[in-house]
Amino acid sequence: MKKELVVVTGGSGFIAIHIILQLLKQGYRVRTTVRSLKKINLIKEMLTTGGLTDFTNLDFVEADLTHDHGWAAVMQGATYVIHVASPTPTLNFKNESEMIRPAVDGVVRVLTAARDAKVKRVVLTSAYGAVFAGHKHRDTPYTERDWSNLAAKNIHPYQKSKTLAEHAAWDFIAREGHGMTLATVNPVAVMGPVLSADYSHSNNQIQQLLAGQLKAVPRVDSGYVDVRDVASLHLLAMTAPQAAGERFLATTGETLSMLEVATILRHHFPDFAAKLPTKIIPDPLIKVAALADPMLRMVASLLGVYAETSNAKAVSMLNWQPRSAETAIVATAQSMIDLGIVKAD
Repeated sequence: MKKELVVVTGGSGFIAIHIILQLLKQGYRVRTTVRSLKKINLIKEMLTTGGLTDFTNLDFVEADLTHDHGWAAVMQGATYVIHVASPTPTLNFKNESEMIRPAVDGVVRVLTAARDAKVKRVVLTSAYGAVFAGHKHRDTPYTERDWSNLAAKNIHPYQKSKTLAEHAAWDFIAREGHGMTLATVNPVAVMGPVLSADYSHSNNQIQQLLAGQLKAVPRVDSGYVDVRDVASLHLLAMTAPQAAGERFLATTGETLSMLEVATILRHHFPDFAAKLPTKIIPDPLIKVAALADPMLRMVASLLGVYAETSNAKAVSMLNWQPRSAETAIVATAQSMIDLGIVKAD
């Protein structure tokens, strides 16, 4: 019997690559979308680095989240869809709708095509950004019951886009899903092995730390999770009957400051110790710099923000067992060293 077909959107992405690897290793057939077929060689290179030797059960289709064209063909014959792709955030936007509209429209476009093709379940890669933003004076860990408060001031448009896109997905399922089920996975900062020098922006922090580009770090706390565990949670959410209609926070449940991340790297990679920061940048300096630098706006919005999370739901409902945050951070660094992205020199 032919194994079920799973559509994975945005096949060249960091999370998507690890999902494709796990699906193929478990015997599924996979069809992945790319914005350009020029990405195929890069995807195959990453999958090979990840240990895949046989591409028989993988095919590629060109499709763009901003256009209807091709999505009906993408979904043909699929049992499941894992919607990972998201329009790349332009941090230098003129107005926030440039970030929000494509994210919302893309989700609805994928869900519509999936429903019309009689797909059984869609798993949407949402984000921690749809959970934590806009909550003041928080002192209990965030769970799947929490939603970002879009009425609050100073919410970064990236978090707004993730929140509105996930809301749009749940609204679509409720109003016009026609029996198709949805689950969402909301990862905190995703670490783990990068499979090519063309890696995800979530890993920039480790590269910058190891390269000595950060002489001091902002007072920002974060949860961290390994990409391999994010991928396995998507697969559990795809097949477990009890996952239908549920959100899952992908987190180890640990919270680390950027200085603690630097300390972990110093301990495991002594050759890089001299490059790693030991000081914190005062908050006012970041806030002033963020006025002129759009790249720092997101950082400024996270200064001193409470970031504790709970993974109790994924652990108890799906028996998910993630690696530690330290393991994930070390795996990121080791893969960057192995690929020559960073050098001790």
